[in-house]
Amino acid sequence: MGIVWAKLWNLFGKEEYKIIIVGLDNAGKTTILYQFLMNEVVHTSPTIGSNVEEVRWRNLHFVMWDIGGQESLRQAWSTYYSSTHFLILVVDSTDRERLQVTKGELHQMLEHEDLKKAGVLIYANKQDVKGSMGATEITQHLNLTSIKEHGWHIQPCCALTGEGLYQGLEWISSQINR
Repeated sequence: MGIVWAKLWNLFGKEEYKIIIVGLDNAGKTTILYQFLMNEVVHTSPTIGSNVEEVRWRNLHFVMWDIGGQESLRQAWSTYYSSTHFLILVVDSTDRERLQVTKGELHQMLEHEDLKKAGVLIYANKQDVKGSMGATEITQHLNLTSIKEHGWHIQPCCALTGEGLYQGLEWISSQINR
């Protein structure tokens, strides 16, 4: 009976974790979401509004919200914050010109009451592109070391190949298990 109960608990008793995926337009948010879901590249168009998918990874159940990053949509990001466990910020590592915009959006989000307890994973995407910024440079530009109220981690990645993505989920898993 104990074995049956344990198997049912593993199937139905696990908590669901809400993750919002944000970043400026063309950062790779939707590509990352569908890498998690299907483990393949899906050709996407700019997200208007959001995409939501359930992702199961190992023993964890995530509901991931990929939110459009165009300037006109960013003011609506806060409508997705309620009950968020983790915030994934996707940074285009080749987009030096808009890194200050990303920094402003990140620090503004972290001030929001609904995100006070959220962990923050930053994906430094497009590491496969020559001349892309590394994690250290992005950390400095985003002033990540000033973030004291949230656990955070920056993970270099390539959304097209999936490289680095699961290391980010490993960090999320470690935060859940703390």
